[in-house]
Amino acid sequence: MGVFGTKNFMRDYLSRQIKKFGRVKFLQKRSASDFSESSAANGPSAEEIDFTNLPRHIAVIMDGNGRWAKRISMPRAAGHAAGAETFRTVANYCKKIGIDYLTVYAFSTENSKRPPEEVAEIMRLLDKYLREALEKMEKDQTRMKFFGDTDALSAELRELITKTNKLSAEIKGFQVNMCVNYGGRDELVRAAKRYAEDVKNGLPNELSENAFSDYMYSEGIPDPDLIIRPGGELRMSNFLLWQLAYSELYFTEKLWPDFDEREIDRAVIEYQKRSRRFGEVK
Repeated sequence: MGVFGTKNFMRDYLSRQIKKFGRVKFLQKRSASDFSESSAANGPSAEEIDFTNLPRHIAVIMDGNGRWAKRISMPRAAGHAAGAETFRTVANYCKKIGIDYLTVYAFSTENSKRPPEEVAEIMRLLDKYLREALEKMEKDQTRMKFFGDTDALSAELRELITKTNKLSAEIKGFQVNMCVNYGGRDELVRAAKRYAEDVKNGLPNELSENAFSDYMYSEGIPDPDLIIRPGGELRMSNFLLWQLAYSELYFTEKLWPDFDEREIDRAVIEYQKRSRRFGEVK
């Protein structure tokens, strides 16, 4: 069984587009795309991965949805629907090969500046995903945790998040961390305020890196071993600024909706080629 079942977000979206434009017009749009060649044909195979040296925690900046949609002359919402399906594929695969944690950058604090209709579509997809997750989490033995200021979300989404948090507390297994309305600098400011409040209230005020980590959204979760950024951009975009100190970074031109299991293989194989010294000499 995969992560939260097998419902297809992209299929739902494309069905609506076919109804809107008509099948012929839609297929003409789709045929104009330059979908990438199957990576299974020319990429690394899972057999090349050293399964004794897997990253415990992978984080992904899911970038390129809008450009993917533009490439096939479709609304940006089509890219987000495709990206949601890619997330499911990647999560299923990470769980299958033995990754413990997958953290995804779903919606940043800066993303709220995008057109209202695009933000609404992203939130609709999140709502749909969470409702499905609640039906499947226990059976799939998949936990969820949310990083970010969820107080700014709708009452309906906050209620769904509360329910998933409660259910996750009863599950042991693969964990998906969803960064929603999240920003790395905002997380650091929030952590500093929480620490200052504890000092004000007379709690132990001796501070260390490990102690400060407990004020982050990621409290109790190991830092990412590998951070993947598709889409061709070479920056971190305010993602996990505290946690990435010793993460291995992997950048690729592949747009997020085109990502699949073989792209994860490539990233993991590259990770395994690197020597992680953490400032020491080996």
